[in-house]
Amino acid sequence: MYPNDGFRELELQECLRLLAKVPVGRIVHTRQALPAVLPVNFSLDGDGAVLLCTSAASELVRAVDGAVVAFEVDEVDAVAHSGWSVVVTGAAAVVRDPHEHERLTRTGPRSWAPSPQEVFVRIEPELVTGRELVGGRSLYGVDLSP
Repeated sequence: MYPNDGFRELELQECLRLLAKVPVGRIVHTRQALPAVLPVNFSLDGDGAVLLCTSAASELVRAVDGAVVAFEVDEVDAVAHSGWSVVVTGAAAVVRDPHEHERLTRTGPRSWAPSPQEVFVRIEPELVTGRELVGGRSLYGVDLSP
């Protein structure tokens, strides 16, 4: 973090609380050697892992299985000039264990675009970072409050 830039670094527990608060995030991965970003619905597992549910035949599954990815969620208030962002970085993997798959079928996320052959993707959190923009301040220290 840069000192006095109008942002506050968030602690791990606060990041996890905020992650659980929103239904949609963005997964960042590599596609044909370029960065790709896709919005996805998700849920958090009890250990803080990010869980996605998608078609087994999707391009996303092929791109992220076994790869390091980033997952980002945020909330922004354009009127108050405030908001927060949380990024989870870690290895993504298709859940292949049948018992774990059954558990996630009961408790995990539901795809917003259901498919006959759905799989769960787990992102293990190796790095979790977050920051909050303090309301009413710009990046240049100018008071933007109404």
